Amino acid sequence: MSNELPVAIVTGASRGIGAAVTKRLAQDGFAVVVNYATNEKEALNLVEEITWAGGQATAIQADVSNPLAVAELFEQAESTFAAPSVLVNSAGIMHLSPLAECSDESFQSMMDVNVKGTFNTLRQAANKLQKGGRIINLSTSVLGLSLPTYAVYSATKAAVEAMTTIFAKELRGRSITVNAVAPGPTATALFFKGKSKAQIEQLTKMTPLERLAEPEDIANTVSFLAGADGGWINGQILRANGGIV
Repeated sequence: MSNELPVAIVTGASRGIGAAVTKRLAQDGFAVVVNYATNEKEALNLVEEITWAGGQATAIQADVSNPLAVAELFEQAESTFAAPSVLVNSAGIMHLSPLAECSDESFQSMMDVNVKGTFNTLRQAANKLQKGGRIINLSTSVLGLSLPTYAVYSATKAAVEAMTTIFAKELRGRSITVNAVAPGPTATALFFKGKSKAQIEQLTKMTPLERLAEPEDIANTVSFLAGADGGWINGQILRANGGIV
């Protein structure tokens, strides 16, 4: 497929924040790669929506925790469009429980997707991203809140933030920026899963703006970092959380 647009890979793009980011980058003039792990139908629906709106998009399945799958993701993106200019690491999973009650399976799955998945894509981006490109990782503002039941999930995102700030320095000479966006409570299926109505209401009222973020609020922040106006922001964690912390 011939392409003259800059290319953005968005992991975990089939739903939630990832889907909102993908649609926004398509509106910004990127050809977008909709990466998904299992939600093929939603990924294809997103591609169709972007295409109908006049954009360019393709869906590519890859488990980000698998290094071979991630290498293939980058190769397919380049063969379909061109070498990517932007990588957004939106793939993530969250299992909430007190640390002492967290199962081995829950711990390992969060480490595999949130930490190893980000590591795998960053390692590929080091060699495959075009000079002057942008990398945006997704963290969480829960790191600043230290809420009970979020210990392991927060630990995975602390690792993401550490990789973000260090990787920005390691890419010296490539003109590639590396930043992370740390959302607060955001109205997604991932957020609502397993929470009572009272918990949701409490978290909603914690922000001075007294509402949950919409996925589009986070997509706007990613768009800024991926665009021309965000070019001098590098090695930073942007807390897009409405002032909750």
